[in-house]
Amino acid sequence: MGRQFFVGGNFKMNGTIKSIQGIIHQLNDAKLDPNTGTSSTPRLFTHPDPPGSVVRSEKNSQGAEDPRPTEVIIAPPALYLLLAREHLRKGIEVAAQNVFDKPNGAFTGEISAEQLKDSGITWTLTGHSERRVIMGEQDSFIASKTQAALDGGLGVILCVGETLEQREGNKTIDVVTTQLKAVAERTKDWSKIVVAYEPVWAIGTGKVATTEQAQEVHAEIRKWLSSTISQEASDKTRIIYGGSVSEKNCKELAKQSDIDGFLVGGAIVDIINARS
Repeated sequence: MGRQFFVGGNFKMNGTIKSIQGIIHQLNDAKLDPNTGTSSTPRLFTHPDPPGSVVRSEKNSQGAEDPRPTEVIIAPPALYLLLAREHLRKGIEVAAQNVFDKPNGAFTGEISAEQLKDSGITWTLTGHSERRVIMGEQDSFIASKTQAALDGGLGVILCVGETLEQREGNKTIDVVTTQLKAVAERTKDWSKIVVAYEPVWAIGTGKVATTEQAQEVHAEIRKWLSSTISQEASDKTRIIYGGSVSEKNCKELAKQSDIDGFLVGGAIVDIINARS
């Protein structure tokens, strides 16, 4: 069974009730592939023709196309998670942008995996570069949050990526695999993890890694999964790209054998249809 194409939209700290309702309306009314169903849980390694998908397109373990629906997820700010879940069409899931690594307690301002799951939120991001850099989150804490999310029944979009200085110092693969290794030390089950490679220097800058640069890093991540986790994890874990993805460059990126989707901020409808 191949790798189901995956597109996530991360709103970051943007939006109001009105603007997010507008995006939801656009998604609900967009001309997307009709092969759409419903799902309340993440589906990654083994699944039937899924509910919860929008565009038909999947890759097998060799990167060849195998038409099936694309999994689509949006991540609005926490205040609007329930709004999104209530009004989104069936077949599009909702993700939190952050999760804490404890189930409950005196942790002001945090939100737990159990609370998200209880509210019908089935995914979360962890490890985004803005939380690593601005909030000072270390690899070990990100790994702990990832494990808590998995234990709480959520799917995880695990973000990794290098800075411009690290890329220019030829440290990209070392940086990315170190970030992944921290999670691997906590869990060997990657069946509910989607890896999002986001070069920090390309996020929101208008710069984008070349197709060759992106494919090279994705291939190295897949090689690392094979040697560190398992061949099954390498074959079946989806590795998506983020970093100034647009309707102009998404189609060429989507053709690459190890690029299984995108994590984006805007133009999500056009990007969902990248492989249509």
